Amino acid sequence: MSGDNAYSPSGEGLSLSADLNITTRATQVSDQLLDGEGNDIEIDSNDVINNGDELLGINDEGQVLELNDNDQVLEIIANQEDERGGAAVISDDHENYVSDGKEYPPPVVGMEFDSYDDAYNYYNCYAKELGFAIRVKSSWTKRNSKEKRGAVLCCNCEGFKTIKEAGSRRKETRTGCLAMIRLRLVESNNRWRVDEVKLEHNHLFDPIRAKNSKSRKKMDYDRHKVESNLDIEVQTIKLYRTPASDLFGHGSPIFEERDILMGHATARWLMLHKGDTQVVHDFLCRSQRADPYFLYLMDFNDEGHLRNVFWIYGRSRAAYKYFGDVVAFDTSFLSNKYDIPLFAFIGVNHHGESIILGCGLIAEETSETYIWLFRAWLTCMSGRPPQTIISDKCNVMQHAISEVFPRANHRFFLSHLMRSILDNVGPLHDVNAFMTMFEKVVYDSLVVEDFERAWEGMALELGPRGRQWLQPLYDVRERWALAYMKDTFFAGIHGFRRGENTSSVFEGYIHHRTSLQDFFNLYELILEKNRRKEALDDSESTNMNLVLRTRCYYELQLSRLYTKSIFMKFQDEVMSMSSCVSITQVHVNGLIATFHVKERQGDGNTADLRIFEVTYDKAALEVRCICGCFNFNGYLCRHALCTLNYNGVEEIPSHYILSRWMKNIKRSYVPEFGSNNIDTSNPVQWYDHLYRRAMQVVNEGVVSEDHFTTAWQAFKESLNKVRLVGEKQL
Repeated sequence: MSGDNAYSPSGEGLSLSADLNITTRATQVSDQLLDGEGNDIEIDSNDVINNGDELLGINDEGQVLELNDNDQVLEIIANQEDERGGAAVISDDHENYVSDGKEYPPPVVGMEFDSYDDAYNYYNCYAKELGFAIRVKSSWTKRNSKEKRGAVLCCNCEGFKTIKEAGSRRKETRTGCLAMIRLRLVESNNRWRVDEVKLEHNHLFDPIRAKNSKSRKKMDYDRHKVESNLDIEVQTIKLYRTPASDLFGHGSPIFEERDILMGHATARWLMLHKGDTQVVHDFLCRSQRADPYFLYLMDFNDEGHLRNVFWIYGRSRAAYKYFGDVVAFDTSFLSNKYDIPLFAFIGVNHHGESIILGCGLIAEETSETYIWLFRAWLTCMSGRPPQTIISDKCNVMQHAISEVFPRANHRFFLSHLMRSILDNVGPLHDVNAFMTMFEKVVYDSLVVEDFERAWEGMALELGPRGRQWLQPLYDVRERWALAYMKDTFFAGIHGFRRGENTSSVFEGYIHHRTSLQDFFNLYELILEKNRRKEALDDSESTNMNLVLRTRCYYELQLSRLYTKSIFMKFQDEVMSMSSCVSITQVHVNGLIATFHVKERQGDGNTADLRIFEVTYDKAALEVRCICGCFNFNGYLCRHALCTLNYNGVEEIPSHYILSRWMKNIKRSYVPEFGSNNIDTSNPVQWYDHLYRRAMQVVNEGVVSEDHFTTAWQAFKESLNKVRLVGEKQL
């Protein structure tokens, strides 16, 4: 590759984890174009010879070629000159193409498409923007089937003239260019995945030559035939990318702020199927009739198309009063490109279970969209922002969060980040060795100094390329590295402990092809299931006698206060106090003392001793351990408990007993918005006031069987009295 004649698209920002929605005017690619791909060969079942263990193919000249056997998939590569040019197609019709000023992203390993045609069209459009043409270098099918299983798409300048063509007067256009992508059909999800990418070209781009190629004329002809069909529809190319893009923070976890169209203006509205508009309308109306505190907001573009919709039930608004300190943003069904572009606000209740605090459907992941959604949600929560926000790593979302929630602690899901790294290890080869080293840096670094030192050692071992690959992640380490987040409260939310994975509250209910109608039906079932589970957990926590496993008073103290699930987690810490083999005071500054608690970790001969530093303020009865358990989980760790016990503190100080975990607090899930003063001439206020009071009885009535019986009797008596009033007026 020579200096001035070489061109390499920038490799920076290529591993975008966002999914892309590319919409094009429908064209027939795979069948028609492959028929005219010159002498490039596509193998089908009739071209296969099974010679024992040896797999053979036959080219169009009758030559027998040896093939590779890979899961019964056959491959043959041919470099013959593209005489007819059928595969060297490129779209360059600027009048019929609107990209909204945004380029197609370069291909990266891990991109996935719904079909071969989608993958082909994407690479062709990318080539068009740069100024080169493409062709199918090779493709392969499964044995005894004509079903395509893989293909290699290359630059039209790939290869050289054959010996037979050497004397031809035709101008040499091939330069041996290596730019290409290799596609493979993934059995598990039936998508086409990019397995190999080469971006560098060894020639200058020539858009004019590409535009005037025979293949270009053929594509124009094919397009003309398609456009003459009155039933033409807009076809959406769904481009899936691995979550590793979030590692670098470019774009968003779904599609990178755009829909790209051929022959149509950019579509920035919800892509609803036929009948979905009525489905949304029916759901919102049904919910509002059932819950007078149900709210929804809709966002329309200038043409009147629905872009975004947000909704929240009254119960969620009321629950936020108790559990609004930590909120997670669930974008699982955006990043995985489900048919339903769902965004969910998730909290943690007093049993440590996830609860829904509002949902939305969004057309695209832009700062504008997120800002609208976050402001809509915050308005429904009376303008009170959460203390901590946890989300996936996404620059677009991060900007919107800083705009709407400037005082909130914004952190990234560590487990999601680890999974993203595993999905795209960049220039690294030994994935397992790297992940072991990376986990050690993340989970074993108790303080910032330890983390920085361990990170530097890892970067030196990885070399310059590895350091450069990890740099974007290092730049935002304060948002995901445990050593930097000891002062952030997480309320025990999952995703920050070694080996811990997070799952969506909708997981198992929503699938890739779940319709909007099915989703809304499931949504109401999920809410009802969550209500029943919380009521059952409340009953168990109130009525069950918990078994104490130690003689420590701290255990007895919280067994009387906390819900069952939270107490059992705290109980594990109390029992683990026995693994703390010694405690030593190492420094004193007035009433503040520093202790080293030595803990045995592991079993038997493999047990290691590790020292945890704990600071104790005797005057304020404040204890702080370097492990950060209290802020991460919401209860004191074994090291802090040992320190309190060492200093003669018999009870856990009240400021370490959180009301959010208490079982005896009466939580009313009816929003208390507005005044209790009733305008007796306003029937609307009659309804609101009666509903609020009735729901208070309902919440109290589900505590136990006796409560239920009393509430039910009261309702029957009240109803009879109201009916008597009506009968007297007749």
